[in-house]
Amino acid sequence: MRVKYITEIAFALIIARWKQTGVAAVGVTFSITLFIALLGFMEGLNTLLDSLILNRTPHIRLYNDLKISDNQPISMSSKYKDNYNFINSVKPYNTRKEIYNVAKIINQLENDKRVFGIAPKISTQVFYNVGNIELNGVINGIDVEKEAKLFFFNDYVIEGDYKDLKKIANSIILGKGAADKMLAKVGDIINITTSNGEQFSLKVVGFFQSGMAELDKVQSYASLATTQKLLGKPENYISDIQIKIYEIEKAPMIAIEYSKLFGVDAEDIQTANSQFETGSSVRSLISYAVGLTLLIVSGFGISNILNMLIYEKMDTIAILKATGFDSSDIKKIFTTISLTIGICGGVAGLLFGFLLSLLIDSIPFVTASLPTVETYPIDYGIRYYITAITFALFTTYFAGWFPARKASKLDPVIIIRVR
Repeated sequence: MRVKYITEIAFALIIARWKQTGVAAVGVTFSITLFIALLGFMEGLNTLLDSLILNRTPHIRLYNDLKISDNQPISMSSKYKDNYNFINSVKPYNTRKEIYNVAKIINQLENDKRVFGIAPKISTQVFYNVGNIELNGVINGIDVEKEAKLFFFNDYVIEGDYKDLKKIANSIILGKGAADKMLAKVGDIINITTSNGEQFSLKVVGFFQSGMAELDKVQSYASLATTQKLLGKPENYISDIQIKIYEIEKAPMIAIEYSKLFGVDAEDIQTANSQFETGSSVRSLISYAVGLTLLIVSGFGISNILNMLIYEKMDTIAILKATGFDSSDIKKIFTTISLTIGICGGVAGLLFGFLLSLLIDSIPFVTASLPTVETYPIDYGIRYYITAITFALFTTYFAGWFPARKASKLDPVIIIRVR
């Protein structure tokens, strides 16, 4: 019965000061709306930016790195064995770029239950011949089907069919920037010069656009067979093995294991793209900080409104205490008012936050570097809505708890005497 009276009194006080409580609820609504929209947009942007690199980056890359020999001739001499030898201008030793015994390594990786998929690759420096001008370029030899499955290769081919690389011999998909420089069109024949000085003619079957203009000016793609032919290498020549695993966070540990097991160099995705993870974390942290600050500010507004309500309703508080309501009841009344404001404002904020996210998601976002992106990116993750309503209720509760505590300590005798 006491709960019923407390609820009725709380709502009576809300109605009596409906303008002030309405303003407080609008403050909560506004804060949650911006919190959800801001976090959704920032995380959507993070996902977009990271996907430009991470979707095209293997979790683990196996290759032979260019490095100097650990054992220099002077260190092998018994005369200088116990000395500190300082050697300048040390040059890398003549190491093979291809991975030795690649078929066995691929077979072992395919049987590893931690591995989602693998894609062999060959990269080679070339020159694109444009009249009398030679443009620097890189041709990536890929297994077309595996590249599409693991790295979404087909999503970045903006013109032509990526499967033609496998169907048509001596074909190439040019980076959009390189194609623009050469004024090339799908179906054209272009000439290239390899690092060995040999010239080849390749048919353009499509254009590729990664979203990074500088890379698209040099990078192009061909099949493994075509690239091996350009280099004059046999069918088992592979310079890189790209690996995707099920649990990306284990990539550094597994990379070390593979390096020791296969006797090659291994680079994990965390090491290769640490700057992108840092940037995403910082942007998310700033977004959370701004959003939570808005909720805290709205909490101060609720606290001020309740303090004014207590000052204006001191005689009501005195009457309630005189008729049998104790201090805990008074505290519950004003806490109920605060939570009601938080719940009403919070629910409205969730709705308007979702609608604002939909609005942002419908705004056209046209850029030549990102042809696959049509509107501004939004992440509709449920965690933002849960975080927003939880923190809003937490903030409004404490915003009302301090004024409620103050109201519960008022002495009705003093109030009535003053009044």
